[in-house]
Amino acid sequence: MMNYKQMLIFVKTNVNDMLEFVKNIAVDEEQTTVEVKNIIKKGLGKYTENEALRIILGCIDLTTLEGADTKAKVDALCEKGMNFKNKGNDIPNVAAICIYPPFARQVSEKLKDSGLKTACVAGAFPSGQSPLFVKLAEVEYAVKEGADEIDMVISRGTLLEGNFQCVYDEILAIKKSCGKAHLKVILETGELQSLSNVRIASDIAIAAGGDFIKTSTGKINPAATEEAFYVMLQAIKDYYEKTGKMIGIKPAGGISEPEQALHYFILVNHVLGEKWLNNIYFRVGASRLADKILERLM
Repeated sequence: MMNYKQMLIFVKTNVNDMLEFVKNIAVDEEQTTVEVKNIIKKGLGKYTENEALRIILGCIDLTTLEGADTKAKVDALCEKGMNFKNKGNDIPNVAAICIYPPFARQVSEKLKDSGLKTACVAGAFPSGQSPLFVKLAEVEYAVKEGADEIDMVISRGTLLEGNFQCVYDEILAIKKSCGKAHLKVILETGELQSLSNVRIASDIAIAAGGDFIKTSTGKINPAATEEAFYVMLQAIKDYYEKTGKMIGIKPAGGISEPEQALHYFILVNHVLGEKWLNNIYFRVGASRLADKILERLM
């Protein structure tokens, strides 16, 4: 395992200009609320509600992240995730099963050849309050155990202190520890105090190599909000227009009703476009949502 200093050797890109730029970011919160409402009013566009719900279901990371999780519970979740398509009505399976690292090997073996991904929260989830070497060790363990995707959470306190370089360095180091696994960077937007900070965190996470940016851990309130999500979409759009590289996005936390999920779908469609509306670039973190969508589609 590489230590922190060794990981920072990989920092080749001069990010000083970007870090100076983000210090001056200011998001108009009232205008953002107005823009979000106006976009949602536009509706689903060419999609029917059932078409949109099928896409959302196929983008869900079916999740259990409780201290009382057991092997039996995780096994049952895997079975559930792999069997939506057997319900008929052209219903897809979910995208991934998301669990804590001790279950990574079990889930990876269970999902073999199913098309579903093994996603692990790692890196001192959900607080982010551990030394970097501990975070790296947990990420490396999860990947070794079979995780295809890592959901890490940024150090919110560090960002609120204005130490953007440290936040960048940590994400970069964790990205390197992921190897071939994809990295979703959780911003925990409900603790970032302002939409300006959400935009700053989004830009830093993308610049540091995050494959996805994600709203929340689901462990605090507020979790995902449409306004924070919209700001994150704008960061992805700006980055894509500058570089041509697509970054994924994942709302998570408190999304239990199909109507809520449809709002996030509408925002992605209108801000980024339909090429983001698949489980390569769009995920939804949920546990109860899948069952409610299934009820609608049956």
